[in-house]
Amino acid sequence: MSPDDDMMPVFGRVLTAMVTPMTPDGREVDYAQCARLAAHLVDDLGHDGLVINGTTGESPTTTDVEKRQVLDAVITAVGDRASIVAGVGTFSTAHTVELAQQAAAVGADGLLVVTPYYSRPPADALEDHFVTVADSTELPVMLYDIPHRAGIPIPEHMLIRLDAHPRIRAVKDAKANIVSTSAVLAQTNLAYYAGDDAYLLPLLSVGGVGVVGTSTHFTAGAARQVIEHYLAGRVAEAVAANQHALPAFQGIFATQGCMMVKAALALRGLDVGPCRAPMGTVDDGVAEAYVELLDNLGFGA
Repeated sequence: MSPDDDMMPVFGRVLTAMVTPMTPDGREVDYAQCARLAAHLVDDLGHDGLVINGTTGESPTTTDVEKRQVLDAVITAVGDRASIVAGVGTFSTAHTVELAQQAAAVGADGLLVVTPYYSRPPADALEDHFVTVADSTELPVMLYDIPHRAGIPIPEHMLIRLDAHPRIRAVKDAKANIVSTSAVLAQTNLAYYAGDDAYLLPLLSVGGVGVVGTSTHFTAGAARQVIEHYLAGRVAEAVAANQHALPAFQGIFATQGCMMVKAALALRGLDVGPCRAPMGTVDDGVAEAYVELLDNLGFGA
């Protein structure tokens, strides 16, 4: 572990946005496989935490009942040794509050709240949305800033104000604007997590704390190595570790990320079923090439 374990961020440092295993026809969630995958990520790959029911977990296509049962399966499997963050964000404040309260009742350790997407609320309404959700439970909140999907960024001045809320403690940063992030970090105590695996080292350099990854279904050890080298002041080693892992960090997005993770896990012997529509299947050879890349880089099963 890193030399600052006594100052570990609220959710840990290495987290993965976990896929949601399905039965072979995709009609049902495979809860037993949810538990097995969670145990593999935590016990075999050494994750500090998991984000459940995020976009990579196909939250747009799972029901509220399924979300509750997935959370319950994962918490039962690994909740005593990893932080479990529940994705609850929707484009409805009322529905997000319902999901937040459901996650709290099941026993989640925190909430991931994405910017309301598509509807593009004005700044005052957006801030009200985040505060309302944060006020609805006692759980710490990680805001998810991903403007290229949500349609709007979370403005810097809003993030700085929201830092005053006792339960808004972190940001999953997929804005890819290191200068903007630097400005917020200079004026807040928010824990910033890379929302893109390849963004991890740049984010650490301005005060970030970790990653909520996708390729980390396979590369968690590499991400931890980058973090530990950097935090220990071994900057050259951190750069070298990052350069070594970068093809895997980026290669997960050779096609849609959730699709690639599921296909690669199946090739590694952990069949988690297909993605639900509108997601499809990975073209022939694409997942095989990624698994070969992982093998060549030394990222074993």
